[in-house]
Amino acid sequence: MLEKWVWSGWTEAPMVMLSGVATYAAILIYTRIVGLRSLSKMSAADFAMTVAVGSLFASTISSPKPALVLGLFALAMLYLGQWLVAWLRRRSAQVSKWVDNQPLLLMSGREILDDNLKRANVTRCDLFGKLREANALNYDEVLAVVFEATGDVSVLHSSDPNAKLEPEFFTNVIDADRLPSQ
Repeated sequence: MLEKWVWSGWTEAPMVMLSGVATYAAILIYTRIVGLRSLSKMSAADFAMTVAVGSLFASTISSPKPALVLGLFALAMLYLGQWLVAWLRRRSAQVSKWVDNQPLLLMSGREILDDNLKRANVTRCDLFGKLREANALNYDEVLAVVFEATGDVSVLHSSDPNAKLEPEFFTNVIDADRLPSQ
């Protein structure tokens, strides 16, 4: 039993190699057909797609279940689903509202919006880490910090005291009205 768990011999290696090459090629082809959006993480659906493709890729090449053809079909269905959700999002604000998270303002200038940190389940330490990552040197440089729909944190900063934020960039950002008037 332990022997099979650690090593199953070289008899399966050619099938793993064939499955790996075929599945990898299928992912490249499906991505070319459906578009790069299928591997983005601009929405929760996009993120789920990326995780699902990786999981299905791994299971298809590393075990006999699912069978190669079934694994390739399952990948095709994921890509079709991703394409369909993206198509519906473009055509319906209601579908987009249902599928997409809404960005949330975490900082407005020097002001840390503690209620929004709590709402996003982000700590001040997380926020400070993102400010350091963005090379913000002090509070006076921070124009805004947004917790994006993807889970990323955008830090908008400038050392120019006359820097202005483009209001249109904050469309659909929760609490954007708390930004300083430009």
